[in-house]
Amino acid sequence: MKHVVSVSLGSSKRDHKATVTLLGEEILIERRGTDGDIQTAIDLIRSLDGKVDAFGMGGTDLWFYVGRKRYMLRDAIPIARAAQRTPIADGSMLKGVIERRAVEYIRDEMKMPLAGKNALIVCALDRFGMASALLESGCNMMYGDLAFGLGIPIFLRSLSTFQALVTVLMPVIRLLPIKMLYPTGKSQERVVPKYGKAYAWADIIGGDCHFIKKHMPDDLAGKVIITNTVTKDDVEAFRKRGVKTLVASTPEIEGRSFATNVMDAVFVALTGRRPEEFTPSDYLDLISRLEIKPRVETLN
Repeated sequence: MKHVVSVSLGSSKRDHKATVTLLGEEILIERRGTDGDIQTAIDLIRSLDGKVDAFGMGGTDLWFYVGRKRYMLRDAIPIARAAQRTPIADGSMLKGVIERRAVEYIRDEMKMPLAGKNALIVCALDRFGMASALLESGCNMMYGDLAFGLGIPIFLRSLSTFQALVTVLMPVIRLLPIKMLYPTGKSQERVVPKYGKAYAWADIIGGDCHFIKKHMPDDLAGKVIITNTVTKDDVEAFRKRGVKTLVASTPEIEGRSFATNVMDAVFVALTGRRPEEFTPSDYLDLISRLEIKPRVETLN
């Protein structure tokens, strides 16, 4: 049996364990949260290094891909380096592939009308593939990176403006502590309603589940949520607020959708290849062979 462990900076309350069989191989998948403590994550990886087949790095990305450029987050480097023998995957390249595919799936195979819809991407920096696919599908776009990531109440409407801003700001942003940029630990459990006009404007809300929940209002009636890593509690929170359709880019496994870092680590364990050896076409080939499809659920 293969063994994959995702070590996350997220809340330990979201921990999960499941066994799946893929391509004839049985795989034990675990998610272990460290409640935002980077040193605990490093220690856990060191204790399991060489004893498991692949690690996932959750609650942060090592790399951010924006078009043809990529940026490394400083806080994630010591976590990645803690794994000396076992490969560690952050899912950043796979994320761009699988979330673009999720948009194309609902558009082309489920015939969900996207052209002319208002789409809010709460953080396009870590969901560039999703943002690009929605733009190409004819959506009116709004990018919430400054608001949701930095607390600056400015929303961008142009992808080219967003890319230009990233080029200017990323050399500084990549040096900031991860807790300033992304909900980690217990902060993942808090919802502080904010930016209500942006949520109300949107027909489609896409991006990281924690970012979407971070400031969501009590009323999300009729909205389409495109995200991943949803638990049963997340689904109920969206259902309670009136969300019409939930699209999760990764499939449901024993009651929850695992993060792309987990799927990336599973692909590493299955193939015996290191994460840096994969290309987008390699990921598409595995997704096709495994018949992985997005999870689409009507909530209201």
